[in-house]
Amino acid sequence: MWNFLRNAGRSYMLLVLLFVLAPIAASLVFSFNADRFPSLPLKGFTTDWYRETFSDPLVLDAFVRSLYVAVPAGMLSTLLGFAAAYTDYRFSFRGKSLFNMLMLLPPTIPAVIMGLAMLSYLSRLNLAGNMYAVLICHVVTGLPFSMAIIRLRLGQMDPSLEPAAWNLRARAGQTLWHVVIPFCRQSLVAAFLITAAVSFDEFIVAWFVSGLEETVPVRVLVFLQGQVSPRINAIGTVVFATSILLVVVGTAFSGLGKASRAGKAVDSSDNA
Repeated sequence: MWNFLRNAGRSYMLLVLLFVLAPIAASLVFSFNADRFPSLPLKGFTTDWYRETFSDPLVLDAFVRSLYVAVPAGMLSTLLGFAAAYTDYRFSFRGKSLFNMLMLLPPTIPAVIMGLAMLSYLSRLNLAGNMYAVLICHVVTGLPFSMAIIRLRLGQMDPSLEPAAWNLRARAGQTLWHVVIPFCRQSLVAAFLITAAVSFDEFIVAWFVSGLEETVPVRVLVFLQGQVSPRINAIGTVVFATSILLVVVGTAFSGLGKASRAGKAVDSSDNA
């Protein structure tokens, strides 16, 4: 009976994965289809749609904007996420539960509500309609992911490492720089890559606040509002591949070194 339930559960998960990945696989296949319209059997193999896509200056500008936003958004989300995670790890204070709830709240808010709220707030500050608005929104969106990743890593740190550094007369800043940050290095890289992927792929909030400064997902919507273009499949494949690559590499980094390497950390505290 147990084997039957286990096999049934695996089969169900496989069907769910196939259901989720089927549209993505179809987009990938049809992006190389010689026919303008998605149809089976395929009319032939071509890379013309990719060539047309990346010869369009509007699409290239959208990719550049997405990269200009994703990189600083990943960096700021990682920096602020580390600060929030270390605050939660190291300090006890009144309202700590409320602090954690607020830090992790953005992903639970519907994207449309978040986009409308951001548009209303940033309009009051005369920031809506440009890349700074998109950057601010993506930092808010990515910060909870960064905090969660880094907080998990901090939970693996030996609690005696920081007191050991303090006993060796290291100041708090030195301990943070020579002990805590090296211990969290892999999770910091993972947080940067994953939050950059979240920023690069985010659509709804960017659509509300970007104005004429279109990112790639917003540009895809513009294509969809006009005639059906096979270039949509090409753009979607590139965006998906980029996001998946960042997430996979970030996940690999977050999974490295799960076993605490106390020796290296103690050496770092000695150097401090």
